Amino acid sequence: MTTTTAAPGRALRRAPAAGRAGFRDLLLAEWTKLRSVRSTVWSLATMVVLTLGITGLATGIYSAHWSSMSPGERGQVLGDPIGLILQPGAVYGQIAICVLGVMAMAGEYSTGMIRASLLAVPRRTPMLAAKAAAFALVVFVVAELIAFPAFFLGQAILRPHVQIAIGDPGVLRAILGLGLYLSVIGLFAMAIGAIIRHLAGAIAITLGFLLVLSSLASLLPGSLGAHVNAYLPGNAGQLIMSSGRDPSQLLTPWQGFGVMCLWTAVLLAAAASLLRRRDA
Repeated sequence: MTTTTAAPGRALRRAPAAGRAGFRDLLLAEWTKLRSVRSTVWSLATMVVLTLGITGLATGIYSAHWSSMSPGERGQVLGDPIGLILQPGAVYGQIAICVLGVMAMAGEYSTGMIRASLLAVPRRTPMLAAKAAAFALVVFVVAELIAFPAFFLGQAILRPHVQIAIGDPGVLRAILGLGLYLSVIGLFAMAIGAIIRHLAGAIAITLGFLLVLSSLASLLPGSLGAHVNAYLPGNAGQLIMSSGRDPSQLLTPWQGFGVMCLWTAVLLAAAASLLRRRDA
């Protein structure tokens, strides 16, 4: 048995409760789990290839067909060149991030790893918060590392027809927005994975919600379709990667990003509530 002594005039400090990890320890544990699985490397590599590849393809197509484009089509490109450069790559890059986000949570249920995680960290909400924070930080850093190359690639391809510089209004915000968008959309997918707890089902629901529902919403008549489409998480969030000068948009770039964050926050809150109530 050990005893604790204190110097005269100093109060005793209570030692941390045995077995209780701080949030920093939870972050390190989740970072270790995230970097130790091959799916993380492959998903991030796929995101990099898709984002840069689709950026080059989309801008190359517009540049090659510039002479045959109508004045209206040219006006759309000239009005939002940064959106043309960043959004197509992000739309396809998000597929890999969504799969990774679902796997980060639902994958633990499919392998049974969630039982070990909850035995090590009985406080379920801090565990989910640490997993979300570690995941979002990794995705944001990797996305920003390719955001600038994607911009310079698109800028170089479009230079004969469109002049855009990194110092133009909204450009730096849009480049930063690429990392913000992909990290939050990954958390959106993680929340669905925690709610559904089935890998294939959660991936199907996530991608269907982001890629299919927006197409269906656009078929709704009149202003109803426009408003529903504008407030879907993917469509709203992508505005952060635009110039924000399109008068037909119902939301500003930051408003759109806020709408996507609200969707994600609601799903994460539901995931945390179910995580506390359900057995592993």
